[in-house]
Amino acid sequence: MRYDKYNKRKRSDEEERKRREPRRMGDLLPMLMARRGYARMLAADQFADAWEQASGRMAGLSRAGNVRRGVLEIFVKNSLVLQELTFQKQQLLRTMQELLPDQSIRDLRFSVGHLE
Repeated sequence: MRYDKYNKRKRSDEEERKRREPRRMGDLLPMLMARRGYARMLAADQFADAWEQASGRMAGLSRAGNVRRGVLEIFVKNSLVLQELTFQKQQLLRTMQELLPDQSIRDLRFSVGHLE
């Protein structure tokens, strides 16, 4: 048994052997993506692309934000755009659900905000 200076406990010989064995790249890549936040960045790109398709001519006046608890936040340029998108909310929601079926978007929330 060896002392683990990070976890402050003794590691068994089996744990020590597993720690030193080479790992498959396919096992490391998802762990690295989660640790660095790449998956979140990829999801944000998917939301942005899907929003452009769903919103059509309003895409230049709005942008997709993050999904929290199934609610996709949409930032809009001004209150006029917010009102127009609110009128189209059900159709936009259906389109987003069709474009991103694995994201389980159940609602859209519009707010006036800064567009990048």
